[in-house]
Amino acid sequence: MVIKMVEIEIRKFKDMDLKDSTIFEGFPGVGLVSAIASTYLIDHLKLDQICALECEEFPPTSMIYDSKPKFPARIYASEEHKIGVFISEFSPPPALHRPLAKKLLEWGKEQQCKRIVSTEALPIKDGTGENIEIADRNVEVFGIGSTDRARQELEKIEVKPLTTGIIYGVSGVLLNEGRWNDFDIITLLAEAYPKMPDAIAAAKIIEVVDKLTPQIKIEVEPLYEQSKKFEEHLKTLRGQAKPPLPDNYKIMYS
Repeated sequence: MVIKMVEIEIRKFKDMDLKDSTIFEGFPGVGLVSAIASTYLIDHLKLDQICALECEEFPPTSMIYDSKPKFPARIYASEEHKIGVFISEFSPPPALHRPLAKKLLEWGKEQQCKRIVSTEALPIKDGTGENIEIADRNVEVFGIGSTDRARQELEKIEVKPLTTGIIYGVSGVLLNEGRWNDFDIITLLAEAYPKMPDAIAAAKIIEVVDKLTPQIKIEVEPLYEQSKKFEEHLKTLRGQAKPPLPDNYKIMYS
């Protein structure tokens, strides 16, 4: 059997000095937590697109925003804030998890970045859509670090460690490769509802990112407000089989 090698190309649009930056990996997952958090960072910090990712295995699509075509996977960053964000409009299939993680790590090392932060969600078991309290609930965030340095960073900001478990996908490969390459990878996991956009979980992730990046101040109140509006919307639609999502939860990427 011939195994096809997956080639992922990073196409640069703009040069930017990202030495000592924190890079945020935001491929969509459970509860769209990563997608919501990534979109919020890009919008709130007004990050510029500096690169696009291209691969034959990516969906053959062009995302049109402001009458301009965009690749479905992109990198945004700010030299001033020392932060970057990987983002995409699709969830990569398992065959792409390993090559994507290795490419992100290779790029991060080339840019002399300080660390890569990936996010995952821990599905809430009773997240069926019934009797849901979205905004008024406590959400725990757990963390895993690939190196002693990364684990000490998490301990310093009082993020509870995940002591036992399995991390799948891009995040899992990043953790393993980060350990092998002595590169700081941090994976943050927030409890989230799996069947709906969970902005409250995304806000908790952003709070931790804010602590990890003391050079910038990230306001999270707008995400909490979105959660409250979404919960009110759900309450008015309970009893319907498939309630539509409000416009502000149809995640768009600028």
